[in-house]
Amino acid sequence: MADRPKLSARPAPRDPTRRPVRPGAPRPKASGGRQDEPAVARTEALAQQPRREATGPGRSASRPAARPTPRPAPRAAPRPTPPRPAPARPAPDRPERPRTPATDLATGVRISKLITERGIASRREADEWIEAGWVRVDGRLAVLGQRAAPDARIDIDPRARNEQARRVTILLHKPIGYVSGQAEDGYEPASVLVTPDKRWSQDPSGIHFDRGHLRHLAPAGRLDIDSTGLLVLTQDGRVAKLLIGDETRLEKEYLVRVEQAQPGPPPERQLERLRHGLELDGVVLKPAQVSWSNEDQLRVVLREGRKRQIRRMCELVGLKVVGLKRVRIGSVVLGALPAGQWRYLGDHERFA
Repeated sequence: MADRPKLSARPAPRDPTRRPVRPGAPRPKASGGRQDEPAVARTEALAQQPRREATGPGRSASRPAARPTPRPAPRAAPRPTPPRPAPARPAPDRPERPRTPATDLATGVRISKLITERGIASRREADEWIEAGWVRVDGRLAVLGQRAAPDARIDIDPRARNEQARRVTILLHKPIGYVSGQAEDGYEPASVLVTPDKRWSQDPSGIHFDRGHLRHLAPAGRLDIDSTGLLVLTQDGRVAKLLIGDETRLEKEYLVRVEQAQPGPPPERQLERLRHGLELDGVVLKPAQVSWSNEDQLRVVLREGRKRQIRRMCELVGLKVVGLKRVRIGSVVLGALPAGQWRYLGDHERFA
């Protein structure tokens, strides 16, 4: 019987649930000359690599793939440098104002009032000096609104005195039709007449006109719109206080033309009532000097100044005022100054 060829036994199919062998452990060789799966995988991986160029004649070698150049990591944005603080500018050379205790603001007398009562300056001037840092109270710099004891020591900076000395006083012959202060009812203030072309050519003061003399020029007293005569305009608070202050005792002289308004007592009896014994607005008037300068004109000297006082006084005794002119304030007289013109108060002139 002929021998049959032996058939090689095929390996059993691989169990998919079989765990792989650890690296380095001995692997069983497959029968029939077949490579194991790891070897096949390495062969396939080598086949997928690009072939190198020839390194010699007739020979070629595969070149390893170029490694991609790694991109540099993006740089973080630099943090902004905080701005350096600007160097502090030196403070101006002004006196430091101290903080005034609350008690100073609630008790005592206002500094500006003390300055006025002592005859140093007007209230407005005192406030300007305090604001400028020119006033010290008991050695400390004063502030606006501050109060102090009535006997407090007040020191004034010489610069305030120099400023005050440069302020001028103007004497104006006010004509009829101008008001003393602010414009009212369509009438202009008398201050509009203070211009270089209306200055009296015979002004004896010798003061050179400056535009600065027109600033803060205020009337020191009033003169009715239908009255004429001497009107004082000043920048100096001391002059204003002297002429219109509550305690002023300066004489003011007027020439008053009158006519009999109605039948009344004899002229001498009328004069007696004008000199004393009259009352206005519930206030007894101070004694006045009243005399006849001619048959229809009175000479009246007052030491006070109420609104339309002379006209109202004459009405109380049956007289009607038809003309009124102020000719003197204290020691300063109107003189020959023409109506509508002005001149400076000279350094040699004083009201009192």
